[in-house]
Amino acid sequence: MLRKMLSRSSGLLILFILFSLSSAAQDNRKFTVLFYNVENLFDTIDAPGFSDEEFTPAGKKNWTSERYNKKINDISRVMNSLPEPGLPAVIGLAEVENNAVLNDLIKSSGLSGGNYAIVHEESRDERGIDCALLYRSDLFKYKGHEAIPVTNPRDSAAVFRDILHVWGTAPDGKTLHFFVNHWKSRIGGMQQTEYQRMFSAIALRRQIDQLYSKESDPRVIIMGDFNDEPTNKSLIDVLHASDKRKNTGLGDLYNLMYEMNNLDLAGSYNYRGIWQNYDQIIVSYNLLNRQGELSTTYDGGNILNAGWLLMPTEQGIKVPSPVYRGNNYLGGVSDHLPVYAVFKW
Repeated sequence: MLRKMLSRSSGLLILFILFSLSSAAQDNRKFTVLFYNVENLFDTIDAPGFSDEEFTPAGKKNWTSERYNKKINDISRVMNSLPEPGLPAVIGLAEVENNAVLNDLIKSSGLSGGNYAIVHEESRDERGIDCALLYRSDLFKYKGHEAIPVTNPRDSAAVFRDILHVWGTAPDGKTLHFFVNHWKSRIGGMQQTEYQRMFSAIALRRQIDQLYSKESDPRVIIMGDFNDEPTNKSLIDVLHASDKRKNTGLGDLYNLMYEMNNLDLAGSYNYRGIWQNYDQIIVSYNLLNRQGELSTTYDGGNILNAGWLLMPTEQGIKVPSPVYRGNNYLGGVSDHLPVYAVFKW
């Protein structure tokens, strides 16, 4: 009898160990996607053809190597500040100057362990700030990329930042498409500049529609600084990104940051004491609540608002700490907060 009891106990112990190992393996199968407008990540060299003179040692901002290196290390620290263990699988960036600053970033002490690869294309932005994508090659297998131009059909001289489209294979073996965006700002007024963001939304929507004509059910992750909020026309009416829990039409998208709009104290950017949700992650419905496939949840959008990324205003409101206020150096990281989503498979 005792021998049978011991045998049964051993068997239960083995099953418990196997279950624990299986659960741990499931917990480790995480694929974190992060987007961050890093606010003017310039090197210290004047680039011919671009208006970046202020970001040089002799420029108005006295942009020195010491300040540049601090910013690189601070951005690296951000990537290590997520509640989730491990570095993000994919990082979308806005306001980076060139490939050189991206190389410095991935070689920094905080990111070198991720063995990141870079996807970047020079845009036509007059200041020379672009979008880029960093990815861990152990978690994402790059296949290709393209820069999607944005145009104004009535003004061929108008300049917009390109949308970066990157595609490859996710950890579950299926194709995954990323779109990194930085749409026109609201300088000059929200309504007065709305039409310019509409052009970016149209260009992106056209590309999504083309994907649906080529692939049966493409998986899409869109991220960026849209300079519009989830409820604005560019995202709702043109891009067809909403908070509907069911897919109501072919190619409709789900905005993981939409519900943040209902929280008065939540946002990725603060303008005159008011929080704005300009930075967003949007997904196709086939990346929601799937078993055995890469997916996240309806409330999977997050804003990283660690205390060291914030500074108090004169009114006592804590807002993202910028690098400069005008030409006055503050030493912050960015005037935006990062947004991220954790996917599992």
